[in-house]
Amino acid sequence: MSVQIEPSWKELLSEEFEKEYFKNIQSFLKSEIEAGKVIYPHPKNIFAAFEATPVDTVKVVIHGQDPYHWEWQAHGLSFSVQEWVRVPPSLKNMYKEIKAEYPDFTIPKPWNLEHWAQQWVLLLNSILTVEKSKPASHAKCGWANFTDSVLHKLSESREWIIFVLWGNFARWKKVLIDTNKHFILESPHPSPFSAHNWFFWNGHFKEINRVLESQWKKKIQW
Repeated sequence: MSVQIEPSWKELLSEEFEKEYFKNIQSFLKSEIEAGKVIYPHPKNIFAAFEATPVDTVKVVIHGQDPYHWEWQAHGLSFSVQEWVRVPPSLKNMYKEIKAEYPDFTIPKPWNLEHWAQQWVLLLNSILTVEKSKPASHAKCGWANFTDSVLHKLSESREWIIFVLWGNFARWKKVLIDTNKHFILESPHPSPFSAHNWFFWNGHFKEINRVLESQWKKKIQW
């Protein structure tokens, strides 16, 4: 697996690509594909979040866990699905929350989140690949080391990014972020298993835009 990644990220993460753990990820994925296993997202989309949002443009980071594992859902942006597939419950709940915060909001079609990425929202999963129909199957192959470095280096190199951490898995990443330089929003995950435990009505979408306005930055059009 060759690394095709946007130039500013390639520069920021150049040391990571040379580390043993990253070479092990490459070897692991190569062996899985050669064994005939179906891996999501497609290799060309593994680093899609980085392609969509260069380092210097990032305003918001929404940190997910691992890609959707059903056919054709995952395309490299956390929580997003490709436009022709069935919308998963977590994404439905995210749009329900936006509608609760903005009553005049109309859910866009298609439901995917590419329009967020185009507004400099980094939609970053912690684990960047998964085997078809096997959730968390790549959780221990080394991706967490890589994406932890992404969060840490982004925190070090930039200021006043809004980091959105939903669910315990994401909230553990808070230690990687300099809270004196950045703004953090935390709540339960939008999954149906936890959304009613204060993901709904957490006010995060309005709060993100309030913080952006206070920084004289353009609001996100959800």
